[in-house]
Amino acid sequence: MTDLAATSRELLEKLISFDTTSRDSNLDLIDFVRDYLAGHGVEATILRDGREPKANLYATIGPADKAGIMLSGHTDVVPVDGQDWATDPFNVVEKDGKLYGRGTCDMKGFIAMALAHVPEMLRRGLDTPIHLAFSYDEEVGCIGVRHLIHMINGLPIKPRMAIIGEPTDMQVIVAHKGKTDVTAHVRGFECHSSLAPTGVNAIQYAAELIGFISNMAGRVAQEGPFDNEFDVAHSTVHTGVIRGGTALNIVPKDCSFEFEIRNLPLQDPQPLFDEIYRFAAEELEPRMRAIQPGTGITFEQGVTYPGLDMRADDEAVTLVKALAGQNNHSKVAFGTEAGLFQRDAGIPCVVCGPGSIAQAHKPDEFLSLDQFRAGHDFMGRLMDRVCTG
Repeated sequence: MTDLAATSRELLEKLISFDTTSRDSNLDLIDFVRDYLAGHGVEATILRDGREPKANLYATIGPADKAGIMLSGHTDVVPVDGQDWATDPFNVVEKDGKLYGRGTCDMKGFIAMALAHVPEMLRRGLDTPIHLAFSYDEEVGCIGVRHLIHMINGLPIKPRMAIIGEPTDMQVIVAHKGKTDVTAHVRGFECHSSLAPTGVNAIQYAAELIGFISNMAGRVAQEGPFDNEFDVAHSTVHTGVIRGGTALNIVPKDCSFEFEIRNLPLQDPQPLFDEIYRFAAEELEPRMRAIQPGTGITFEQGVTYPGLDMRADDEAVTLVKALAGQNNHSKVAFGTEAGLFQRDAGIPCVVCGPGSIAQAHKPDEFLSLDQFRAGHDFMGRLMDRVCTG
């Protein structure tokens, strides 16, 4: 193992030791990264959340008067609650050519590699600056990065491009889908189940609406539009959570459910949402209110983020292909912060990082040593591109 790889391994172990599950604070990790950078003479900007004990970090290594390359990653991880781990999820364990731990692939491995190369950047000198952008609460809706983007938009010089180090098996990703989730609240009228026709059964009306959404999902899968470069070639419509009812002998007054649309980046999902809302307003609510006024259905939008769509001949794509040693590119259904950077900051983005998304969020999450080495090769090629020596 090279000195750089050993440093990266040490940093990964430290980063994993911080439990930065999205519901908790990430400040201990951010403070550690700030102090690490300060130890190398690099000043970091800390952007604290106004309500939660969380923060983003942004730092520039190299000349401040040039637009550089941003290496971006999120510091939060998903919970381990209820998962059957064979090892301590917050302690890196190497076994059978894999590094196990929560966040090893999603996505503290990439952050560790970027940090490990900071001394190398300083030793060799940078002609093109490298910007480090580490966010919070990506896993619960790309929340923290929006504050980071606001800060970046106020800088005199913004990054020229960004590499988002999500786990892609080091494949070059030029597009991903957007996502919007909505909660539907169905308000019925309760009564004894022996008098069911005099009540308004919130669960049954919710089921009709879910059936409509399910039929829409099938139609979109059949009719498109399609982009066959995606792993799932069409937009998807999905219901994932439902709650309602108190007892079998009570006609339920309330039911709520959550559904989402993951749209191709060039497809506007709003017409699909409007179709769902019209069905509720024009088909379901009149029947409900004919039995009992005051009943109805309301919708509450939750997490939303845009898709990413990059031209294959963009400068950022060409560079990342060279760094990854590839000629091909792909598109994925899962979302990242890249779409927000592209839309809201005008920064061209490519998603490419070590590890497999198939391992993310699972018990015994791991980063293979092969991917660990591939990530280091990628960073080494980046150094050769941006360093003067």
